[in-house]
Amino acid sequence: MEILFVMSGPIGSGKTRFAEALATYGARPVSTRSYIRERKGCGEGRAELQAAGSALDEETGGLWVVDAVVGADTAGTELLLLDSARIAPQVEGLREHFPGKVVHVHLEASPDVLEKRYVSRPTATREYATYAEAAAHGTEQQVGTLAEIADLVFDTEDTDPYDLAVATMAFVGRLQETRPAVDVIVGAQYGSEGKGNVCAKIASRYDGLVRIGGPNAGHRVADPIYKYVQLPSGSMSNEEAQIILAAGSTISLPQLMLEIMDHKLTANRLTIDPQVMVIDDEDRRIEEGRGEGDALDAIASTKQGVGAAAARKILNRGKPLFGPSVKLARDVGQLAQFVRPARTVVDRLLREGKSVLLEGTQGTELSIHHGRYPYVTSRETTSSGCISDAGIAPGAVREVIMVLRTYPIRVGGTSGPMGRVIDFATVSERSGVPVDEIARTERGTVSNRERRIAEFDWGRLRREAELNGATCIALTFADYIDIANRDATSFGTLTTETQEFIRKIERVSGVPVTLVSKAFAKDGVLERGDWS
Repeated sequence: MEILFVMSGPIGSGKTRFAEALATYGARPVSTRSYIRERKGCGEGRAELQAAGSALDEETGGLWVVDAVVGADTAGTELLLLDSARIAPQVEGLREHFPGKVVHVHLEASPDVLEKRYVSRPTATREYATYAEAAAHGTEQQVGTLAEIADLVFDTEDTDPYDLAVATMAFVGRLQETRPAVDVIVGAQYGSEGKGNVCAKIASRYDGLVRIGGPNAGHRVADPIYKYVQLPSGSMSNEEAQIILAAGSTISLPQLMLEIMDHKLTANRLTIDPQVMVIDDEDRRIEEGRGEGDALDAIASTKQGVGAAAARKILNRGKPLFGPSVKLARDVGQLAQFVRPARTVVDRLLREGKSVLLEGTQGTELSIHHGRYPYVTSRETTSSGCISDAGIAPGAVREVIMVLRTYPIRVGGTSGPMGRVIDFATVSERSGVPVDEIARTERGTVSNRERRIAEFDWGRLRREAELNGATCIALTFADYIDIANRDATSFGTLTTETQEFIRKIERVSGVPVTLVSKAFAKDGVLERGDWS
């Protein structure tokens, strides 16, 4: 044994959950409860255990905890955790017997929080009606004084146990540093760049798939065919990966439940951050407005309630000022089994040396801050906005994959400027793709509105790459340059015109094109090999 963690704290301070979190770092528990029962032959009741423990304290001056640790089977164990110290002589005895190895961690919370936690316990585990009564018996009366001699004192009222374990391991110099292993995939233009199919292509490389955004953006995947509105687009392509909806997400509960059922997701695989915003029916009614010609029609909103929900999350932080009160994922009983902090799940994956794909929604040119206001969406859509919504540190990012269409699109109607608009017939004439096929393809995944299409905007490409910190580019709709590209099996077999287009993108953007989507199909995305 190299380190002995000794834990103390009142009833309800969170010792059990902290011990579980510390165990993920290899800390092996030593149970005082088991030792007391074995030595004194008492039952499992708290009052009985307290009485037996007090008797042992009197007999040994508290040093029985040393015997509990010495007698534990600790072969090959570097980190031990004594689950509960109740009096100062116990901690002092351990420090004397194991010099330089004891780290005493004390947990605490306010009396109101401890009372609330205590009364929420199952009746069978409560010896007394209230926390105040329980705290007045035996060594529980003085356990709070152990904070004065502890190496670390943690307030557990509003801190995740995993964060406490991370802080503890950092304190003892045992926290493994993480390497950058988060790849962000983000749209460069006005959304509908084909991010979903690219995500599905590369999903098998990752241990965690994270999605942010809301149900106003759908991502289509060709294999297996599915329209993702809430879940990450690689959820079926990599059935082993952790699926994570991060705090900056906004959810439509019916749509999310449909996707959960379609994917047969369990609590072991799916994480929904407690802070995720839930769309209310009133949000949709607000966005539907008074019908055709309202303010949101003027910017061609999909009217899924995402913007109204975001406004409520900002305005209704106290007494509601706009629409109904805020409901977060933590308030929805139907989601309870999936709700846990997304950030800690991602952090755990990274500390285990695993990799994560963060999937953004919509496109850079729709950014509420950097797009052409008011023709924008309700959130920050760049890579920096995505990592902020996900609660991921910038230093954890390894790659930013920026997705570009050969011909950008916007939702039909008055959805805002997008460069020089052309028609489907022009694209068909240039590429050989039938015009009716283009018309079928170019409809909104969520809105089903016919899209507008435009020439590639070389003037905005460098800005988009720099704004996102792009490290590589995925080019989509290569068949819109030439339908012959659908038969390509490598970069080198793309048409000469397409290869020149790619080289031009690389010169202007300053980053390499590493993926090319040639068709909406199982083998529709090509990866770059060595070519010049």
